[in-house]
Amino acid sequence: MMRLTDLLNEGVYDPGILKCIFLAGGPGSGKSKVSREIFGILGTTSFSSAGLKSVNSDTAFEAQLKKSGIDAKELARIEKEEPEFWKKITEDPRGVRELAKQTTQKIKAFYEEGRLGMIIDGTGDDVVKIQKQKQRAEALGYDTFMVFVNTSLEVAKHRNSLRDRVLPDNILVPSWKECQNNLGKFQTMFSGNFRIVDNTKDGNNVTPDIKKAVDSFIRSGIKNPIGKKWVTTQLALKNANIIK
Repeated sequence: MMRLTDLLNEGVYDPGILKCIFLAGGPGSGKSKVSREIFGILGTTSFSSAGLKSVNSDTAFEAQLKKSGIDAKELARIEKEEPEFWKKITEDPRGVRELAKQTTQKIKAFYEEGRLGMIIDGTGDDVVKIQKQKQRAEALGYDTFMVFVNTSLEVAKHRNSLRDRVLPDNILVPSWKECQNNLGKFQTMFSGNFRIVDNTKDGNNVTPDIKKAVDSFIRSGIKNPIGKKWVTTQLALKNANIIK
């Protein structure tokens, strides 16, 4: 693993330093596809072409499932036919879901130490959770942005049916509805640093203006005064040879 001193070095000169982008959208919205189109993130990588690091609890969950010998395709059946096993997977403090959350938090904390650019990949059905994450990021000095991936419920259900980890309708539908209800709240929360990708149709739905807005946000100077101060301090430490 990269040492903290190396991480700090990378952070000061990283093109995506102190930039935090939230990627939100309901299940089946196609966030992974949009992430590829905007950031160049592929399923096997955790960083974008611009240097931002992806933080995705679903990726950690699926990896932990595989490590535990559980087929992700079986989750819907397990929830329906094996409620005790399902509870162990999702609620046990030592279960798969909790271990995945712990792994994700450790990775995120490591990135935050060096103030490296991050893409926080989530659902968007819990507006309070995202607001707290946004506030934490900004308290560390990050500038924040949100890309909301939107789609119709019909399309979301269809895409969900094609995934390895299929969500039952009693989870997908309420989550999709909550995301729709939160859309306006996110627009207010992120103000001008907010873009919607209508991903209902197949194909590349990331328009040039959306890509330009995201690229401009990543490559523009740091606006957050806390972040500016952090960079100044790190450079001073480097110049004093305190950080190699």
